Amino acid sequence: MNSNPPGAGIVEWAVVGSDIGPLLLAATGTGLVSVAFHADARVREKALMQLAARLGAEPVEVLDPISGAGRLAEPARQLDAYFAGALREFTLPLDWSLTTGFHRRVLHELDDSVPYGSVVGYGDLARRVGEPGAAQAVGAAMGANPLPIVVPCHRVVESDGGLGGFGGGLETKRVLLALEGVLPQPLF
Repeated sequence: MNSNPPGAGIVEWAVVGSDIGPLLLAATGTGLVSVAFHADARVREKALMQLAARLGAEPVEVLDPISGAGRLAEPARQLDAYFAGALREFTLPLDWSLTTGFHRRVLHELDDSVPYGSVVGYGDLARRVGEPGAAQAVGAAMGANPLPIVVPCHRVVESDGGLGGFGGGLETKRVLLALEGVLPQPLF
């Protein structure tokens, strides 16, 4: 019997550039498992330690993910296309093993029903998963999203029109929503 958690095995990771700074991408044999914002040395170290602990495998760095044929080639290509404005829907296999229960239900609903260029309120998303009083719990699920951008937690906003919080920082959320045409582009 295999005692490793789902998604165990080789975990490949790389840091790729983006319009919002360096992103750490990690993938298992199942699919993309993690995207981490602002992937400086401190963030990388913390993210890699968490991946090793949660997935039961030491992550292996991929030095050139885009030109390679490894697990990160397609996620890196699709993220490049997204930031270039040429991709509106990610078509990647995802490894959901870093999220469970209510959080996983909320993230699946978000991924399935909130398309590019639109937003949803925390309370609305709570109602969609059958938990109408769980707006704050939806916020916690967004904060724990292991696959931001690809599973678009930046599209979840406050019911009064406020941006709400965001694990990548509010400026990052503004940039992503402007890219998708929800907010105006900054003047400079």
